[in-house]
Amino acid sequence: MKLVVLDRDGVINGWRPEGVASPDQWEAIPGSLEAIVRLNQAGYRVVVATNQSGIARGLFDLGDLHAVHRKLHSALDTLGGRVDAILYCPHRDGDECDCRKPKPGLLKNVAKRLGTELVDVPVVGDALRDMQAAMAVGARPFLVRTGKGERTLDENPALAQHVTVCNDLADVVDQLLEDTGS
Repeated sequence: MKLVVLDRDGVINGWRPEGVASPDQWEAIPGSLEAIVRLNQAGYRVVVATNQSGIARGLFDLGDLHAVHRKLHSALDTLGGRVDAILYCPHRDGDECDCRKPKPGLLKNVAKRLGTELVDVPVVGDALRDMQAAMAVGARPFLVRTGKGERTLDENPALAQHVTVCNDLADVVDQLLEDTGS
């Protein structure tokens, strides 16, 4: 199975410190939706795995989160694309859950739901915690410079030696499709 796992905020849509609390705040990063469509056309399943601590912090509720995800699905549908699943962690940093990245629980849940291993599966994120979760399950981490990505690189310069750094999701997809000859 060809699979790619994406973080949401900062990879697909713009990043906000308080989280994307409503569909009005959700805005796709230029080229990101088209990149997902290209993955779909090349036979990849695309899954989103995202931390959403705004729920635990009371900044938005599950209804708001689902409304944002409906907007994402609708925008992709308009272009002929899709994400196969969206998994999220609603907890905050101190909640000691296993699903909040950098812990690998959310990614392990992706593997369990799809009945696959994540070894060498591309995992795309904009934060150190995304990279740490990817490495913990043996996935192939891609760090994008969008969202918090540039800051992540500035604060962790050695990270570039351990992950593939790309300008944005479209750049990641270019590399993946070139690597597979798709």
